[in-house]
Amino acid sequence: MIACAEAWRDNGEVLASPMGTIPGIGARLARRTFSPDLLLTDGEALLVGPDGAPEGWLPYRQHLAMVTGGRRHVMMGASQVDRFGNQNISCIGDWARPTRQLLGVRGAPVNTLNNPTSYWVPKHSTRVFVEKVDMVCGVGYDNAAAAGPSATRYHRIPRVVSDLGVFDFDTPDHSMRLASLHPGVTAEQVREATGFDLTVPADTTPTDTVPAGVPFTREPTPAELRLIREVLDPESLRDREVRA
Repeated sequence: MIACAEAWRDNGEVLASPMGTIPGIGARLARRTFSPDLLLTDGEALLVGPDGAPEGWLPYRQHLAMVTGGRRHVMMGASQVDRFGNQNISCIGDWARPTRQLLGVRGAPVNTLNNPTSYWVPKHSTRVFVEKVDMVCGVGYDNAAAAGPSATRYHRIPRVVSDLGVFDFDTPDHSMRLASLHPGVTAEQVREATGFDLTVPADTTPTDTVPAGVPFTREPTPAELRLIREVLDPESLRDREVRA
C-alpha cells in the first residue's frame, strides 16, 4: 500500500485516478501526507478530500481536458503485463478465439497515451508477468515508440507494484527493472514468478538492508499505519486483496 501511495509522490496538482481498493487507499494516504496538492474525485463529478467530503466541481468537459493534457496519474490493474509495460485486461488467448474473456480494452489506450499510468498487481506470477501480452490494451514503451511522437508525448509508466516488489522502466531500452523488494522477499522469488528476463540491479554490495543491489520498499511510519488502520481502511478491506 505504501508502494502504491509512493507512486503519487511529488506529482503536484494532478488528478489521481486509482482503480481498486489498495490503489484507492494509497492515493488518499498520499494526499493526507506527502502529496497534499493531489486531486481526488468521487468517480463522478466532484473533487473530494481524503475523507470523501466535496471540495469542488469537476464537470465532464473539464475532466476530459485534464485527461488529454497529461494532468492525471492513473493506477490500473493488469491481467497481463510484459517487459515493456504493455498491459492486457481484455482477453486471454488469441483475440479471434480467446480462452477467457476479461473486462475489455476499456480506457486503457487513452489512459496510457495521455497520462502517466502505473499498475497494481495483487498476485505476482508468471501468468501475469508475461513475455508478451495476448492483447495490447495499455500501451507499453515499445509500442508507443513505434507509433511516434504523438504517442510518446505524455506516455509514461512510473511504476508497477505487486505483492513482491516495485518495478520501473529506468533502463536504456525501457524494459522492466526491479526497483525495490518488499521486506522478506528475495530477488530469486521475483525472478521465479516473472515470465521474462527482468533487469535486476547488482551494482552494490549486498547488505542486511540492500540485497544484491536492490533496496527494500520502505515500510509505513507509525503515523501512516494509524491512518491506514483507523481512518482510511478501518474495515481492513485491503486484506481482501493481499493478506497481511
